Amino acid sequence: MTDELHQLAALLRDRDALDARIARLTGRSARQGDIGEFVAARVFDIALAANPVQAGHDGTFRSGPLAGRTVNVKTYGDAFDGIDISPHSADFYLIFSGLRRPPGAVRHHRWQLSAAYLLDTRRLRETLTGRGVKIGTATSIRTADLEAARIFPDTNPYPPLRLTAEQVALLSLFAEGSRDTSSLAG
Repeated sequence: MTDELHQLAALLRDRDALDARIARLTGRSARQGDIGEFVAARVFDIALAANPVQAGHDGTFRSGPLAGRTVNVKTYGDAFDGIDISPHSADFYLIFSGLRRPPGAVRHHRWQLSAAYLLDTRRLRETLTGRGVKIGTATSIRTADLEAARIFPDTNPYPPLRLTAEQVALLSLFAEGSRDTSSLAG
C-alpha cells in the first residue's frame, strides 16, 4: 500500500512537470478544454478571447468561410456522453472528441482526437427544443446529429465545413496512433 502511494506521488510530479510545459507553450492551463482551444485557434485561425473563462464564446474565426463568426470550443473524452450547451450565444460549437467509450469504462481523459464536429448553435437549439431535450450541462445529442456535423475525419459526404489538407494534417497529429513524441525529450 505504501509503495502505491510512492508511485502515485512520483507520477503526479511527472504529470505536473508536463502540465507546466504545456501551459508555457499554450499560454493557458493544461486542462483538456484549454488545450482544445489552443489547437482550434491554430488549426482554424480563431482569435481567442483574452479572458479564457469568458461567457458565451471562446473566440472568433479570423478567416475562411466562417470569418467573423463566434465559436465555443468544447473538448471531450467522448462527446457521445453529452455536450455542455451554454445559455450564452455563440454562432458555432466546435467539438473535439476522443474515442467512444464502452459503457462502464473507466473515465480517463486522454487528449486524443478521434473526431471533430461543427454545429450551428441556432439550428442545434431549434432541433433539441423541437425534440423536447433539456438544454444545458451534458445535453444529450443523437449520434446522427453528431455524424451530420462531423468535419474530421472526412467521412461525412456533406460536412458543414470542408477542411483543407493542412487542417486535416494538423488535426491528425492528435489522432490515436499519430503521436509524435520527438519534441517531448528534454
